[in-house]
Amino acid sequence: MKVSLRWLKDYVDIGVPADELADKLTMAGNEVKGLQVIGGNWDENVVVAQITAVNPHPNADRLSLPTVTTGAGQHTVVCGAKNLRVGDKVVFARVGARLIDGHTGQPAVLKPAKIRGVASSGMVCSEKELGISDSHEGILVLPPEAPLGTSLADYMGETIFDLEVTPNRPDCLSVTGIAREVAA
Repeated sequence: MKVSLRWLKDYVDIGVPADELADKLTMAGNEVKGLQVIGGNWDENVVVAQITAVNPHPNADRLSLPTVTTGAGQHTVVCGAKNLRVGDKVVFARVGARLIDGHTGQPAVLKPAKIRGVASSGMVCSEKELGISDSHEGILVLPPEAPLGTSLADYMGETIFDLEVTPNRPDCLSVTGIAREVAA
């Protein structure tokens, strides 16, 4: 059974790191088979931004120049995605961010780039570049209520416990049951 740490925190105050909580749950009889950290490699350079303008690239038909704001400043980037809409909330990575290279699938650090004569001060990210999925068709569009400038790790990061619940513990087959165990 998979249980989100964020869901557990809705029911009980947790004052220990996730790996320590996993050990405590295992020692209490609820074996944690695995611990998955989504967004564990996202740093403070990967934030929520909003598209304020989309202009055509002067030297390339398939590229565009979206301008994004993080609340603390505006940045213009070079992008090949077609799903850019003014007003959308997106993921913006500043220079120096650690991402997944969309072509090789390997981890990489974002460097300053000049693409077809235009400087790009970062990038708007797809799910593949964030390591969420293999989708590289367009940029990831966030819900409208996503707070500008917030670190993506704080907004979307998550820790998932993969629990092996034994047949004699049906009370632990729900988030509230596991929350009771954590509280105990």
